[in-house]
Amino acid sequence: MLTYDDILVEADDNNLITKEKPLKAHKGLIDGRNIAIKRDMTETEKKCVMAEELGHYYTGTGDILDQSSISNRKQELQGRIYAYDKLIGLIGIIKAYKNRCSNLSETAEYLDVTEEFLADALKYYKAKYGKGAYIDNYMIYFEPYLGVFEMI
Repeated sequence: MLTYDDILVEADDNNLITKEKPLKAHKGLIDGRNIAIKRDMTETEKKCVMAEELGHYYTGTGDILDQSSISNRKQELQGRIYAYDKLIGLIGIIKAYKNRCSNLSETAEYLDVTEEFLADALKYYKAKYGKGAYIDNYMIYFEPYLGVFEMI
């Protein structure tokens, strides 16, 4: 699993400058090649936010702070999708199942993401895949609740 330090190294490898700051209104911001991360968060929270900011770097263009714009909301979602896939993904859900995680809290802890981040990712995956998705001989169900079954 990726750590916050791994994400910082990826940012550095892309010549991005990351600084932890006492942000008030946001958990993270990216402006050009500069990323600001809210200082007073846990390492897990910082990792989730930093992955999203990297997602904005890879997928977005310009200032998207004004979320009344449809285009900006789409770019915001693209950054989040990048982070969900980087830190969780369908394979991560399967790995959590294989490690006997039985609820949202255990799964988030195993994947080293926040419960909120995991819940948001699962909502996105449900919207993308519908009731379930089949991958690598596993069926992942998103409704009526999260379930993983190995196909025999």
